[in-house]
Amino acid sequence: MLLILFLASSIVLQSVFIKRINRSGSGSYGQYSVYRLVESYRYNDMVRHHTILNLGPLAELPDTEQKRELGLRIEQLVKQDATGIQELYPVNDPAVEQLAQQFFGQIKQKQRLDLQSGKDLHTIDADSLKNKNVREAGVEWLCLQALEQLKIDSFLRTKQWDEEQIQLALTHIVSRASYPASELRTSKWIQQNSAICELTGYPVAQITKDKLYGISHKLYEVKDELELHLSSRTNELFDLDDKIIIYDLTNTYFEGSVRNSSIARFGRSKEKRSDARLIVLAVVVNTEGFLKYSQTFEGNMSDSASLGHIIKQLSARTSATGRKPVVVMDAGIASESNLALLREQGYDYMCVSRAGMSKYQVDAEAAPVNITDKKKQPMTLQRVKVEDTTDTWLRIHSPAKAIKELGMNSRFAEAFERGLAQIKKSLSKKGGVKKRDKVWERIGRLKAKYPSIHKHYQIEAKSDEKDIVTEMTWTCEPVAKNEGYYLLRTTLKEQDEHTQWTIYNTIREIEATFRVLKTDLDLRPIYHKTDAAALAHLHLGLLAYWIVNTVRHQLKQKGNNTQWKDIVRTMNTQKMVTTTMDDKYGQRIEIRQCSEPTAEVEAIYQALGYRTKPFGRKKSVVPLAVTKILEIPVNRAFEPT
Repeated sequence: MLLILFLASSIVLQSVFIKRINRSGSGSYGQYSVYRLVESYRYNDMVRHHTILNLGPLAELPDTEQKRELGLRIEQLVKQDATGIQELYPVNDPAVEQLAQQFFGQIKQKQRLDLQSGKDLHTIDADSLKNKNVREAGVEWLCLQALEQLKIDSFLRTKQWDEEQIQLALTHIVSRASYPASELRTSKWIQQNSAICELTGYPVAQITKDKLYGISHKLYEVKDELELHLSSRTNELFDLDDKIIIYDLTNTYFEGSVRNSSIARFGRSKEKRSDARLIVLAVVVNTEGFLKYSQTFEGNMSDSASLGHIIKQLSARTSATGRKPVVVMDAGIASESNLALLREQGYDYMCVSRAGMSKYQVDAEAAPVNITDKKKQPMTLQRVKVEDTTDTWLRIHSPAKAIKELGMNSRFAEAFERGLAQIKKSLSKKGGVKKRDKVWERIGRLKAKYPSIHKHYQIEAKSDEKDIVTEMTWTCEPVAKNEGYYLLRTTLKEQDEHTQWTIYNTIREIEATFRVLKTDLDLRPIYHKTDAAALAHLHLGLLAYWIVNTVRHQLKQKGNNTQWKDIVRTMNTQKMVTTTMDDKYGQRIEIRQCSEPTAEVEAIYQALGYRTKPFGRKKSVVPLAVTKILEIPVNRAFEPT
């Protein structure tokens, strides 16, 4: 079945020019030249020429410049007829203008080009229509435009990187944000699924896991300078002032033994992987979630011991000039020595107090302030006084937190008592643990398992003269009603209670940062066996996070708080596809283009101010074999079917 296919295009031809053909004649003719108007196009990375019209010897135009002007004028007339847009090209030579009009008339009469008001018409065999080489393009195009905003390519050029290295670096960073996986799986994804190389210009055939490893290490070599560039760039791009920064640590674990590592150490795992070696990642972010500084430490580094390594970098990585930012921390970092260090360096801070709840007195002059949190749950803020300190203290009471803590304490108490009952039952069982020392060892292990609840229990174990425990009893003391209460501590004096609470609540931003890094960008676990590879892996994830936060920050400004995984899922509906078809003359037409964005994808592009497609379309026509050309009539007009 044949149908006429309309392909919207401003003009069919790629480039039109006049080509000289040298001929050998017999007798008195000897050597002579004739000229052709030809169309150039690219097919399979090779430039081809297709003859549109034979122009003869052009004896009327002896000068080479005249022939060049003739070609330009004909091309102008063709474009003008196809698009309706008149382009002014000055032609001062009447002979050139006369021949241009003459030859253009022949092109229209013989229909050597498709000049149908901007429509590219082909009569094609509908049964030959096929789609192939379908690749994901939406999230890759989104991420690449975010990198354009961040100007990472410009920074790498200042470091004397060549274009191929820059293309590979952009390819790998976008891949980490779009499809976080190992270098081996990423290389296969790029080769088989993604259009990222088509967008960055890096040859997809050259993608290997070793090249991805290599570019990760090369990016890590410029980590500090690149991080500083990105910090400054986002402040400039989004007009940020970094008046408040948040500092926190997390850790991720290694799969495998990594015995030769100098940074992988056993420590307190936040994922409860006490069997695996860890590495600690410390980050400083601003209230918009953009990274200001990052550093890695050995896996057994305590939270409170890390701040001294970071404090010297804070001023250089923030944009607040003339003043230092407020540092917001969690209780694990807010040791007395760290707070003293911040005061010594001139930093204000806000943190959860590590002091006990019994060491304060309610300020009788300050009235309680009732607010609601982001979940519309009520909370009460009350100023309190603590002796031997000049800081401002704020007691927070959250009924929702109280219910949660009460439930947790109840579960812990039940589990603790079940453990005690098992130990007691063992005293009367044959072969059970009865020796006094062994019984207390079991009780000690149980206490270590439930550190928050065992302090409320009094346990007694009576034994005979052989140190065999004969009786075991326990009592539970009343638990102080502190559920739902905690203290905030700050050097800020002028802000009211609600403002102080709002400042501290920015710590949720760093929790979101860690959640994206570990879950969405797959920073845990680490499978690399060397320190250099592990550090490069973490740095690549942080670079991908710059893309994520650049996109999400702009979307949040427009009221769209969509999570990154949902953005990736939505954007992956946009594909790059090659459509092939055969026309009535047996020519193969190939069109490479990006699919139209769905309404959801279009909304994301519009909110970000990004372009919806990397390019319009790329068309190529496979020329006919010489034997086929001879069979086709001179007039190639499309007959109705």
